[in-house]
Amino acid sequence: MAEITLQIAGRHYDIGVRDGDEPHLVQLARLIEEKARAAQQNTPGLTEVRTLLFAALFLADELTDLRKAEAGRQERLSLEADDERAAQSVEALAARIEKLRQTLAAAAAAA
Repeated sequence: MAEITLQIAGRHYDIGVRDGDEPHLVQLARLIEEKARAAQQNTPGLTEVRTLLFAALFLADELTDLRKAEAGRQERLSLEADDERAAQSVEALAARIEKLRQTLAAAAAAA
């Protein structure tokens, strides 16, 4: 197990991580640090706890937006799949109608 130090909102946090996870956690810490700085710039004088609270709220807001966008994308894909199935059904029905027309035309010609 590796140990790394993350700096967030002006404080250092020593944490143990699985070997190989260090780069990922450093990247996550950078995202949190970015949001913490934004909170401090927008609202000077925040306590450490409130700075981290605002950073978490900023990240949660972004995550919510991404989830909504993904849900919308999934819904569009589902509708497109439904459209494709409907088009195939219409084409199959048209082929059956054409076959029936040919059968009726042949019967009328024979009579």
